[in-house]
Amino acid sequence: MKTWKEIIARKWAALTDARYRRLAERAAEDQRKWMHRLVRTGRRTAYGRAHGFDRIRHYHDFRRLVPLREYEDIRPYIQKIIEGEKDVLWPGRPLYFAKTSGTTSGAKHIPISRQSMPYHVRAARDLLLLYVARSGNSAFLRGKMIFLQGSPRLRRAGDIPTGRLSGIAAHYVPAYLQRHRMPSPEVNMIEDWETKLDRITDETLNEPMTLISGIPSWVGQYFEKLVERTGKPVGDIFPEYSVLVHGGAAFGPYRERFRRLTGREPHMLETYPASEGFIAFRDDYRRDDMLLLTDHGIFYEFIPLDQFHAPDPPRLTLEEVEPGIDYAIVLTTNAGLWAYVLGDTVRFTSIHPYRLKVTGRVRHFLSAFGEHVIAAEVEEALRRAAEAQEAVVSEFTVAPRVDPPRGLPYHEWLVEFDRPPRDMGAFASRLDAELARRNIYYRDLIEGKVLRPAVVSVLKPGALRRYMAAMGKLGGQHKIPRLRNDREVADWLHRHGEVVRDTRENLQA
Repeated sequence: MKTWKEIIARKWAALTDARYRRLAERAAEDQRKWMHRLVRTGRRTAYGRAHGFDRIRHYHDFRRLVPLREYEDIRPYIQKIIEGEKDVLWPGRPLYFAKTSGTTSGAKHIPISRQSMPYHVRAARDLLLLYVARSGNSAFLRGKMIFLQGSPRLRRAGDIPTGRLSGIAAHYVPAYLQRHRMPSPEVNMIEDWETKLDRITDETLNEPMTLISGIPSWVGQYFEKLVERTGKPVGDIFPEYSVLVHGGAAFGPYRERFRRLTGREPHMLETYPASEGFIAFRDDYRRDDMLLLTDHGIFYEFIPLDQFHAPDPPRLTLEEVEPGIDYAIVLTTNAGLWAYVLGDTVRFTSIHPYRLKVTGRVRHFLSAFGEHVIAAEVEEALRRAAEAQEAVVSEFTVAPRVDPPRGLPYHEWLVEFDRPPRDMGAFASRLDAELARRNIYYRDLIEGKVLRPAVVSVLKPGALRRYMAAMGKLGGQHKIPRLRNDREVADWLHRHGEVVRDTRENLQA
């Protein structure tokens, strides 16, 4: 017997499904409309006046007059907002600042406006409604749902409430979900991740959990805590658990670990939310790519990744992209970001409708030797090698070793295993071969004897978690760095005795 909530949700879901099918047909048209709408509004701002927004009539005007910007370029504007100025990047004052930890710019304050916040909320809601429409599963609405997120306690930058995006979003959980939402508000306020995780486990252990959401690494820690407490897989602890909502990091490397912890695989809904805007989500649980949200307050541009560092890189509209090419994604938003280089790279899998995968970060790649290895290549190589050796990977990071004491340089893979490979040497060789298959530059360096094959260093359980804690980045929206062009993470792990074994002995120097 379906509850009243399920009956209403199913009707709402059918309407949402029909709306998104119409949106997919007019994606390019909606993008043109958003560009003009945003520019018209931006004319009333200091940024718009400085960049001649009143002279923008077509996209080629926009591209000519609105330069690509990264956070450091707009930091002076953000500072003016913090000091109290109005109409700087967007009319009025931001509703919030989403605080993020930048990789090169330190802390960033990303504006969220009264116009942009509803789109964050709408995307999260529509994700679940589309799931109901396309799966037929509404039973998860009867149980409890947990959102592993940052503390909703907000501080202030000037007079503007400031916090993590997930903490800000916690203030917008709709009333019809509040009774089913976990954890409790007081536990959600806890700042220390370890303490919070213990309390979340206490609260949820005996609840009928049906939907679990969060960054994969932190959900994995929650699952480990549950298994540790009960000795049972999560699927047995929560027999009605059927939906996992995840985002913030590629799920592939975690898949086997989650299967081991849960005993089964729920329907998985991937999301691509950023502080700058909600960009995409998995509208069909049977697929492994995401639908680009083209009518959600954002105008998109795309720069081919292989030309990103050119003096004047090409900027493509949605109509100009092609499947199978890596692009740096650029956003213009209804919170006042103008041609903003987000830092992520994406690859389209389809253009009817526009679907994509996140492939990495513009600056998170491994190219100490000119190989330009990206996250998607690393993650897929690791997945294939682990499958071949029946291994289960918990966490990992990769770094170059440019000047080893002897022999040729190499890539060092520092890996935590839940279940180690049957043959570590074969695992390392397969890992190397899979990466060479995906990256011709890496293959050429190996075959040309510029690099020797990869070295796998086995880490103690929890090593990368301890690194994150030491850096003050445990929990919340922080993600373990998968690719570094330096040895900051790798050297810390070696220095603190977290490496228990490597495979140098089976590789020729």
